[in-house]
Amino acid sequence: MSVEVAQKVTASHLSRSAYLYVRQSTIRQVLTNTESGARQYALRQRAIALGWGPEQVIVIDCDQGHSGASAADRENFSKKEVTSVAAKKKAGGKKKAAKKSSKKK
Repeated sequence: MSVEVAQKVTASHLSRSAYLYVRQSTIRQVLTNTESGARQYALRQRAIALGWGPEQVIVIDCDQGHSGASAADRENFSKKEVTSVAAKKKAGGKKKAAKKSSKKK
């Protein structure tokens, strides 16, 4: 892990949970692309190496084999749920300020 990446993770980030969403679109991908799945799960260790505690890394993997075309039948994935977590500042980084328009009136 580069020092540059580690320096970008702030105490503010580490005070929140890190969510790891693991999925592949089809059952066939789940069964045949095992290396991809292993790499996705390895991101949990990366988050821990960056400073999150093991209890702070929430893994959501119940959508394995479900298409991303719709949130229907995807138990832990809904815009409402994800937005709620981010809005309560339980996950995510700082909100960036909107750029000011440089157009003169």
